[in-house]
Amino acid sequence: MATILNIETTTTNCSVSIGVDGEVVILKEDKEGGYSHAEKLHVFIEEALAEANLTLKNLDAIAVSKGPGSYTGLRIGVSAAKGLCYSLNIPLISVSTLEALAHQVATLNTEVVIPMLDARRMEVYTAVYSSDKKIISPIEAKILEANSFEPYFNDFDKVYFVGNGVDKFKEICPAENADFINALPSAKQMVQLAEYKYKKSDLEDVAYFEPYYLKDFVINRK
Repeated sequence: MATILNIETTTTNCSVSIGVDGEVVILKEDKEGGYSHAEKLHVFIEEALAEANLTLKNLDAIAVSKGPGSYTGLRIGVSAAKGLCYSLNIPLISVSTLEALAHQVATLNTEVVIPMLDARRMEVYTAVYSSDKKIISPIEAKILEANSFEPYFNDFDKVYFVGNGVDKFKEICPAENADFINALPSAKQMVQLAEYKYKKSDLEDVAYFEPYYLKDFVINRK
């Protein structure tokens, strides 16, 4: 039975959960606080452990949402996770942000899920997942157009779009079988994914692991 601390900081939602044997025990998150992860993350970790009557020494692994997402948010989450793994000498697990986001939607066999994270302007980070959450179109940075996902509208009864980038596509999407769910990634959906990877020993090298930025970080100078 594994006890895993899960950290999600890829968007404005600072989210921490503790999973025991693949079940959510504690969830702490703040979806309204903007990018205040540097101030809140370690507080949430301490509060989650206290509410679960655990200490850091009870943890078997740390899981972190690996991206894509906010550059700063990713750095904060990954740095915290790696620091804890180093100090506790426990494994590091990475969870795809888009895969965890897709797990927020329950689907039938004739449906697909397309998670979308806001990038900039009409661009999103996205991928396509089957009803059993297997990836069927790879993660990419995509500039949205009205026909961007046309094949899926033709092949499936329902296409779910979930994430903080869905409103961009909702404005231009012509399909009647599209459903839009504005949501943020959460450490809640990381619990089962992290447990699965832990049991498979699908672990990261703590020294060399880096977030999955997908795009280079660019500083705009005026």
